[in-house]
Amino acid sequence: MLDFFDLSAEASNICSHLLKNINQIQSSYQFIRAVLSSIDDYSPDKLNLIVSELYSFTVKTNPFSTPNKHDFTLINGRYSSVLTHLKSKRRNVARKMKIIAYIHKASGICMTAACGLIAISAVVIAAHTLTALVMGPAILSFPLKRVKKKLLSFKFLRSRFLRKVGQQLDVAAKGTYILNRDFDTMSRLVARLHDEVEHDKAMIRFCLERKEDKFSLQVMKELKKSDSGFRKHVEELEEHVYLCLLTINRARALVIEEMTASSIEHLSCYNNT
Repeated sequence: MLDFFDLSAEASNICSHLLKNINQIQSSYQFIRAVLSSIDDYSPDKLNLIVSELYSFTVKTNPFSTPNKHDFTLINGRYSSVLTHLKSKRRNVARKMKIIAYIHKASGICMTAACGLIAISAVVIAAHTLTALVMGPAILSFPLKRVKKKLLSFKFLRSRFLRKVGQQLDVAAKGTYILNRDFDTMSRLVARLHDEVEHDKAMIRFCLERKEDKFSLQVMKELKKSDSGFRKHVEELEEHVYLCLLTINRARALVIEEMTASSIEHLSCYNNT
């Protein structure tokens, strides 16, 4: 279970890092967008400043370089490993529950017979002693049903405890599976945006190197046209990151809720014994 919480914490940090990257690229493209919309209206001095800013953008590290494809592959590998471990634990719990259920069923029959034999033997032994008149009623009144209930109750509580553990493992496994799937999707979205940013940087660099070239002006127009598609892709990634954070928080809350309910119920049953 600790692996699940460690993994979800790591996933949360990655999502926070991606949100920072998204904010950074949105800020950069907001400037580029403003330049493209009114590039003919600037004075020569202003244009020199803009050229400097655009060049700075082309040499900056791509915000979507981290986490890269290799990083996501490692993350998905960890998710798969934890998911396999949780499923294995769940199978072990289910197997133990079956064994306990079998013992519980068998012990019910044996307990009844054993309690009866103990009572009869005790009465027979007491009948051959001088204290038969005193011990007989006391032995017959011995709370055998209570002893039986106590012993069987222990097994029942044990089975119920395992059932709660199984529920916790189910919730954790489901959350891990969803996170693994979400991060697989995010890896593709990040890779696509990384390639788009690199493409735009190359186009801007081309235009800066050929200021008076008519073809460079056409490239700038194409860059402006592709801006709407790029913004849509950024928004898609941003939405997916927020949904992933929501999934992380919901999964952690459900696991904690199951653990808390199990602890309270176990403590309540212990106090009643």
